[in-house]
Amino acid sequence: MTVHFKSVAKLVGSFMMILAAAMLLPVFTGIYYGETHVITSFISVMIPCILVGFFLYYKIDASRQRFNARDGFLAVSLCWLLAAAIGALPLTISGAIPDYIEAFFEMCSGFSTTGSTILTDIEKLPKSALFWRSFSHWIGGMGIIVLAIAFLSGSGIKGQHIASAETPGPTLDKLSAKYTTTARSLYMAYLLFTGGETVLLMLGGMSFYDALVHTFGTVGTGGFSTYNDSIAHFDSPYIHWVIILFMFLCAINFNIYFIAIRQGLKTIFHDSEFKVHLMIIGSAIFLIVLNLSLNSNIFGGNGTAVVGSLLNDDPDKTLHWNSFFRLFTDSTFQAVSVMSTTGYMTSDFDLWPTFSKFVLLGLMFVGGSSASTGGGMKVGRIVVMAKLARRGLFKKTHPNSVYLIKMNGQHLRQEVATNITNFVFFYFLVLVVGTLIISINGFDVITSFSSVLTCLSNVGPGFGLVGPTMNFHIFSGFSKIILALLMIGGRLELFTLFILLSPHYWNSNKA
Repeated sequence: MTVHFKSVAKLVGSFMMILAAAMLLPVFTGIYYGETHVITSFISVMIPCILVGFFLYYKIDASRQRFNARDGFLAVSLCWLLAAAIGALPLTISGAIPDYIEAFFEMCSGFSTTGSTILTDIEKLPKSALFWRSFSHWIGGMGIIVLAIAFLSGSGIKGQHIASAETPGPTLDKLSAKYTTTARSLYMAYLLFTGGETVLLMLGGMSFYDALVHTFGTVGTGGFSTYNDSIAHFDSPYIHWVIILFMFLCAINFNIYFIAIRQGLKTIFHDSEFKVHLMIIGSAIFLIVLNLSLNSNIFGGNGTAVVGSLLNDDPDKTLHWNSFFRLFTDSTFQAVSVMSTTGYMTSDFDLWPTFSKFVLLGLMFVGGSSASTGGGMKVGRIVVMAKLARRGLFKKTHPNSVYLIKMNGQHLRQEVATNITNFVFFYFLVLVVGTLIISINGFDVITSFSSVLTCLSNVGPGFGLVGPTMNFHIFSGFSKIILALLMIGGRLELFTLFILLSPHYWNSNKA
């Protein structure tokens, strides 16, 4: 099986035209806010992008080449890297982020829906630049090539080869016979979530601009905000709970929403991954709330007294209830934000007790569900790995027995279990090697480790010098490139990007 470069070029061409069209939104934003110099920078990138894309898509004849899985790996990797490389140009040309490497890092973080930033003062940037930065979350959330698939019917490019290389999670369920129809269905749900959250945030007092950019960061589970203190800028429990709701909804497998429409809402609770997702997030919230409640340095008071007053007739019960509700809201917000890999914040969790930080660290590994906009290893893989461990223990005492691993009542094929095991091993290998490389900067272990973990899992903030109130500006240019590639690699499930480094991939004699 050989790589069909003409087919790959054709897909890249279609993507470049879509990317150029997407830049119209920050241009309109710049026109509204009178940011002429930013408008010029976007147009100067859009025009050559359209011309090159038009040539690649319409002038290259790939009719004799059958698009295959190997082509999908190359096409998806190229498009994601080009998205960041091209998307960074307007930011550098306009002077919003003068250093191109830092702009590249920022756009890798944007398109991969990571949310890590190098900006020390976000609010100084032009609104159109901030809009583009957040809009990249929305584009990358569902998949930039899934968007292209929706427009590729009749192009000869097979959607399943693209989807298998780009869609997060161990499996991809088809909602219809054609992947173009599946892609359109997914984007329809994506648009409904986007519109719904934008309206609800505006009802909470946000301006249309703020509501839209923070919706992009929520439904894409990205986490870029237009304010230095993120969602904490909005001192509104209503806004916080609206964002909690949509972070949770978008970290769930999108396919089950369509299944629920067809077969009823109760079918959602029959899904193994969804039930485990609920169990993990519920347990994490309970443990964090309990730990913070019993810790006296939260909210400047005695946490034990707060909990006790809720059970007794205390004259300050209303005050304690308000404190506990705020604690519960912040705990829930940060747990959902981290597990969905959104990365928004309402409080500096790096100041939380060690136990609570360890709970959040565990959620960074887990991430969202398969076929969601969340990152991490995915809940589905955690479920399968737990079942494999259980089978291993069972076989120790019953070596001759047959133990079948099932998901949702269906037997899990050995090939799928092997692929999941390989992914988990490779994930930790990349995490260790990445941490060794980043440690060259000389920062402490917590900073080095969490910076790699948060980029690899597409979470955003980490701990230490890359905590929720800090940024990644401190790293060298080389380290920023490594971390940027880890973001893209993590978003593409590692193998899609790193398989290109294998000599076997480029050897046409290998199947």
